[in-house]
Amino acid sequence: MTDNRRWHPGARALWAIPFASVSGIGFSADNPAASNPDSVATILVQGQKLNVESKIDRKIYTIPDEAVGSVGSLSDVLSVIPSIDVDPDGVLSLRGDTHVLVLIDGKPATQLQGSKAGDALQSISALDIERVEVLTTPPAQYKSEGAAGVINIITRKRGSKDSASGSLQASAGGGGRSLVAGNGNYGGKTFSTSLSASYRTDYRQRTTQSVVTGPDPATNQLLVSRDHISEHQRRVVPNVNLSGEYTPNDSQTLSASGSWTRRGGRRTYTQLDDTSVAGGSVIDSTRRLSYGHDPATDYNASLRYTQKLSRPGESVDVSLHRSISHQRERYDYTNDSFIPPTTPFYNNLSFTEDNGATEADLDYSLPLTTTQSLKIGYAFEQDDYGFNKVGRSFDPFSGVSAVNPLLTNDFRYRQQVQGLYQSYQGSFNAWAILAGLRTEWTTTDAALLTTSSATRTQYLRLYPSLHIDRILSEQSTLSIGTSRRVTRPNPENLNPYIDYEYAPNLKSGNPHLKPRFTQSFDLGYAYEKRGTSYGLTAYYRHNSDSFTDVTEYLGGNQSLTTKTNLPKDNSAGLEFSASGRVATRLAYSLSGTAFYTEIDGTALGAAGLRSTTGVNLKAKLDYRPTARDSAQLTVTRTDKRLTPQGYISTINVVNLGYKHTFTAALCGVGMISDLFSGQRFRRTVATPLLTQVYERNVEGRVVFIGLTYAFGVTGKEKPSQFEYDSGN
Repeated sequence: MTDNRRWHPGARALWAIPFASVSGIGFSADNPAASNPDSVATILVQGQKLNVESKIDRKIYTIPDEAVGSVGSLSDVLSVIPSIDVDPDGVLSLRGDTHVLVLIDGKPATQLQGSKAGDALQSISALDIERVEVLTTPPAQYKSEGAAGVINIITRKRGSKDSASGSLQASAGGGGRSLVAGNGNYGGKTFSTSLSASYRTDYRQRTTQSVVTGPDPATNQLLVSRDHISEHQRRVVPNVNLSGEYTPNDSQTLSASGSWTRRGGRRTYTQLDDTSVAGGSVIDSTRRLSYGHDPATDYNASLRYTQKLSRPGESVDVSLHRSISHQRERYDYTNDSFIPPTTPFYNNLSFTEDNGATEADLDYSLPLTTTQSLKIGYAFEQDDYGFNKVGRSFDPFSGVSAVNPLLTNDFRYRQQVQGLYQSYQGSFNAWAILAGLRTEWTTTDAALLTTSSATRTQYLRLYPSLHIDRILSEQSTLSIGTSRRVTRPNPENLNPYIDYEYAPNLKSGNPHLKPRFTQSFDLGYAYEKRGTSYGLTAYYRHNSDSFTDVTEYLGGNQSLTTKTNLPKDNSAGLEFSASGRVATRLAYSLSGTAFYTEIDGTALGAAGLRSTTGVNLKAKLDYRPTARDSAQLTVTRTDKRLTPQGYISTINVVNLGYKHTFTAALCGVGMISDLFSGQRFRRTVATPLLTQVYERNVEGRVVFIGLTYAFGVTGKEKPSQFEYDSGN
């Protein structure tokens, strides 16, 4: 195979996963570089093997057309991308840090914010995702939120000029899981449009258990409290996406997109609690039965207008975006006490959670020379959050209900961020530079209406960023990146209300939680030649006022976990990656992070600095026995992580996938998710006053089988037959 690469000033290749992909599904992916005006020059590796691009400020991972990309969820896709880890509840972390800004098509999405973000990630179909951009030191064009960096999820843009196409897919999995999806696309000379819809059903079985040992504050007697929850959740997720683009001439482009998603279903659980004297008899034993529903509706709408001006490359871009998420939940409870024995009592809990984000951006691009450009812009964002919870107790004989003040809460939040940025980009022989400065004025108002308490914060901060690339040879590149970022507290973490829903494990926010500021540094080396690539990136993060959980024992079988700020913590590590071929038909990719974390927890009662080391790993084997068959084995390992009061244990997950192409338009897929049931989150807390072992287990070993059929491809866009590419 000829090594067809096009080099540009400032371009580099970090690593490329050598996966050939089935291309006969009735649509073609857009060029990632062409669809992102903010991106800078890049290496393009021609042919079907391209899955990863590395630009001066980001890495772009194109989703392979394999089993996970056909029947999996967005959470499944992200879990195999280097640097990104996904825990059993769908919570994302980047280089071990959960404070990540997640965007969809460059815009904030309310369903991916807050406590329900993990649930949304596990509900979004991988079919709708074209690629994922990872920015560990984002440039000034991006808002400064997200201390760990930015994960930008790019959705598929189906359809092109002078074409009409579509596809249908159906798959089924264990536990009543299923997916039905379809899309239709049309492209004319000046107008193109795409419509896609899917209907996904899901089932999740999860167990949560906690063992707390500590002295009773009243008697100082050592008690052991045990809590066990067995939860079953059904999900029905219909989704519709519509997009269109109008280009009346070579200078103007108007595009719009909208999406609607509904998530929800039946949710039941059984909770067993007991307390005993250490080494002695049980003094308290209860059971709680819960039945309810948790529907949520998400809306996203975007409008964008681009005007090219007189000079080549000069343009003005105006965009508006609105994202809304409505969560409605209601649960009925039956409560039994066995020790001491009492009459069962009944109560219910209903709450609403509303998120809204409004964003307006104005960007101006000005080319200074053929190799230098300037970009300036203004951004406004307003985030609104409302949380209302009402709990009632019922008399089973009279039917009279009474409001329980411990389960009643009304909280409101509004944040406004105004940002100005300037960005300079240039290349000089083998050097490329991207430098920027972002200035943001932030105002936050939070009010607990239940107690008539309110807090307000205002601050102005500067966020500089710098990226430098140096091409060492045709195959290797050296890169440097640095940026200053902020993580503002999530609204629910500012709510001082004590949540008794999962008693005895109580939770509370902190209205005095301060924003976290992070300074990041990256130094990377990349080598790529003829389908084999290697990469090393050293990084360092210095954090001030980091967020952390603090747990205290209240006695009476209850513990309280809340948020607070750490004075400082530091992390460093070495990311590594390699890809190539073991044999003619067997390709591999390996990536991981060897990390070091140091935490100063003296303000929380810890004895000085604490540190830990570990290695996170991701490995993938791609075997292609014939031109029509492919099989994948993926292994991910998230190593032990340090917390101020303890640690989080290792998580290991193994997935298997298989794909067979019957014809150019029809293919079948199969996948076994979490082969060894490794989705286990385990947190250990050890302080002078208590010890706690908290564990969440998600049912694994889920089997999916599905078919995809494409239709309506024009003569200009006939899907090519699958041809095996040896990479030689």
